[in-house]
Formats: sequence, structure tokens, C-alpha cells
Amino acid sequence: MIARMRLQCLPLMAALFAIGFATGGAKADEKISIVATTGMIADAVKQVGGERVSVTALMGPGVDPHTYRQTRSDIAAMIKAKAVFWHGLYLEAQLEDFLRDLGKKKTVVALAESLPKEQLLSNKDYPGRYDPHVWMDPRLWKGVVVAARDALIALDPDGADTFKANADRHLAEIDTLATYSDKAFATVPEGSRVLVTAHDAFGYFGKAYGYEVLGIQGISTESEAGLKQIEALVDIIVQKKISAIFVESSVSDRNVRALIEGAGAKGHTVVIGGELYSDAMGAPGTYEGTYIGMIDHNATVITRALGGEAPERGLNNKLAALQSRSKL
Repeated sequence: MIARMRLQCLPLMAALFAIGFATGGAKADEKISIVATTGMIADAVKQVGGERVSVTALMGPGVDPHTYRQTRSDIAAMIKAKAVFWHGLYLEAQLEDFLRDLGKKKTVVALAESLPKEQLLSNKDYPGRYDPHVWMDPRLWKGVVVAARDALIALDPDGADTFKANADRHLAEIDTLATYSDKAFATVPEGSRVLVTAHDAFGYFGKAYGYEVLGIQGISTESEAGLKQIEALVDIIVQKKISAIFVESSVSDRNVRALIEGAGAKGHTVVIGGELYSDAMGAPGTYEGTYIGMIDHNATVITRALGGEAPERGLNNKLAALQSRSKL
């Protein structure tokens, strides 16, 4: 099936390559055109590139990168761009073959693959690969920002000073965010430090802050949650008296509802603690549509729902009104 799809795409790709490369390079006074796959990668490039870059993100709010497939317009945009930045680590699983092929003809950079392998978690769904959700640990995400800085300098050496200054500013913001998260998560009672979510996207969060993390689905949303797995999680929720579990903005809440109903059938009430941003950020133009806002939201929602203390509007007093805890 995959081989057939790739063969079907070849004539289209050939035509678009001809169009893209026939347009020539950008003029000296034009911004560098960059296509990024996910919102998190796009934000890192925007933060570092500033006014010297024009960044287009392929995947918007609520889009699942694990299952996303490129469209005709995506292919055209990537071919015409000066460079393509993607996450890597098999996050964009359906795009990987195309991106690696494209990298033979132009600058295509998998930013997260620059991270030291000893800092990465193994991928339980795909042996030999790594958990791609590195943005859940702000201190680890700093390495992606540094990789974006270095890649932009290679593209545009004249902008090196700008890129370095922008990167230093953003890295300082991430340090402030990490410190806020440290303090907030530490206020949650030790017995309540269990995070139950729709899929296993929070492994790096758990490692960084000492929380037990239970995802209904695996690291990839393509994995299915079986009845036995849901029943086992219901038992854990009841035994540990977990009071709040979380839905995700880019994953169906069907399985989360099943957990709540299952716990209720055993006489235990568990509520939705809020919606977390897992594989996609918030809407463009909002605070939650930035990396800082995305993680600030998650840290604040998790802390408050699990009985800790955090300001209702987060680190920078910019969060939208948080959803109240409610039963389904």
C-alpha cells in the first residue's frame, strides 16, 4: 500500500519540483521562506528567526502529527520553500519518506534528531526508535531551539547575530517556564502525582517531574487501546483513588469517557481535570498557540486539577479562562 502511494505521488512530485526550482532563489531583501511541520517546530523557528524568516506550519491546532499525510498543497509549499524544518524521531511517521527524499534536493532539517540519544526515551510502540514527545520537558526542548538557531545560521550567515540574540532570549523564557513548572508540580500532594491521559505523550514530563504517567493509547495515536488495557487502567484509577484524568486537544476523548464510566461503575468518581495540549498547540495568535503558552497551560491545568497550587492564569497571567473540573 505504501509503495503504491509513493509511486502514485511520483509524477506529481516531479512536476512540482520543476515548478519549485524554476522559480529561482529569493531576493536579497526577502525573508527566508520556511515550512515547518508541527506548530511546536514552527514556533521555535519563528522565535529564533524573528523578522528574517517567514514560517508556514503544515499542522494546525488539533492536528495529530502521527497520522498526518501530506496534501498536494503541502508538497508544493515544501518544494518552493527555502528550507523545511521538521521534528523527526518518527513523530511525522506518514511524512518521513517524503521528507527524507526531499532532503536530497534541498535543506530539510529534523531538529529533534539533534538531541543526544542518551536523553531520549525508548518508543514502546516501535522498537529501536525513540519517544518523540520531547517538548514536554522544557529543558530538553532547549536543545531543539539551539538546533533551530544553528540551522538558520547555516541558511543565512548574515543573520547570525540576530539568530543568536533571539535564541538567547527564548532560551531564557524557557528557563523561566521550567522553573515555574518545577515549583507548581512540587505543590501537588505526592500521592496525587499520577497523570492519566488519552495517549502516552507525557513520558518526558513524568521523567522530568517525578510523576507516574498512564496513557490509554501508546506513544503513537495509531496504536489501539484494547478492552483489557482500559479495564486495567480503571482498576488503577480506583485503587489509587485518582480524582482527575485529562483529555487532549488532538486525540479523541472516547477512551477517556470509557475510563470515567468504568470507574463510576465501581463506585469511584473521577472527573476531567481539563484539556491538555499534547501533539499540537493552541490556536494561532493566542498565547496557547506558542510553545511557552502551551506548556504554561499544561503545567497550570495539571497542577490545579491534581490538588496543587498555581495561579489560575498561569506563569505570565495570559492563559484563557481554564475549564472547570466536571464529570462527563
